[in-house]
Amino acid sequence: MVRKELVLRLNDRDYKNWLKAGRCLLILKEGLHPFINQQMKAFHRDLLNQNDLLRKPCHTSSCKPSGNKLSSTCRLCTEWQKVILRHHRQPDATVNWDNCSPPSWRTDHWELAKAYMPRGQGKVKGANQCDASALLNLINYCDCFLSVDGKLVREVIRYRNELMHSCEMRVKDGWMRHYQTTLKKFVRQFSHIPQMATAGQQIDEMLRADFSIWVSGVDQMDSVDLKGLESDSVRTGMSSAELISQWEAELLQERLQELLHDDDYDAKTQHPEQLTSLGVFLQANRDLSVKFSAELQAINALETKD
Repeated sequence: MVRKELVLRLNDRDYKNWLKAGRCLLILKEGLHPFINQQMKAFHRDLLNQNDLLRKPCHTSSCKPSGNKLSSTCRLCTEWQKVILRHHRQPDATVNWDNCSPPSWRTDHWELAKAYMPRGQGKVKGANQCDASALLNLINYCDCFLSVDGKLVREVIRYRNELMHSCEMRVKDGWMRHYQTTLKKFVRQFSHIPQMATAGQQIDEMLRADFSIWVSGVDQMDSVDLKGLESDSVRTGMSSAELISQWEAELLQERLQELLHDDDYDAKTQHPEQLTSLGVFLQANRDLSVKFSAELQAINALETKD
């Protein structure tokens, strides 16, 4: 059964825009997974073939970052560190060494990939566990993706950040038009990859879909046209409304995970307005406050800390 709270949220055009734009990012990351994993495997293999030193195991197996710094590492892990920096597309950018386990660089291509990603990737074991931000930043920073237009990927990252950092979780039609144009240009670069070609089609369908729904006892919305969601509904066995509710939950979960970082200090000091706004939003929608009760308690706990 679809709650009336969802119906009311989807009658807000700007919130519906936010939800559709966020869903496009989730589609994008699914399309990127196979390509990025394959590229990183090949990159890792090439590095090992080009440098005999990189094929030798860590001397101690205990080299690890201290905070975000990598010091006192053995000669072999230090060599890996130099190679990682050498292949960084923007050498002056911060490298999040705390994402990595240096002794695993020799054997695990994804430990290498995480050196080019935003913070918080330490427990991530593969491309399929990454969000769109992590994958886009990897493309932006690692020079094994030189075939991808750097300016374009940074535009997509900027739109992603504006979307996910929006305190109101609402975006206007004009923003959506620019976002759609940029996203299409970005996806077009990967047209030779089947998964990305499929993702491009799904993104087009998502941007055309109308998320308005109708529930008995609630005023009818302006439109009930959900043709863009029919195939997904059939495949999952869900109603279109249930599917939209699931997508909304996935997007909000990603937002919550980003804000409620393991480091409470970061969460409280770097995103205070976003945390407060999201907490108010969840509290105001009974269905969401129940679904995300644990996360809501975490937000409240952070706000009441001295």
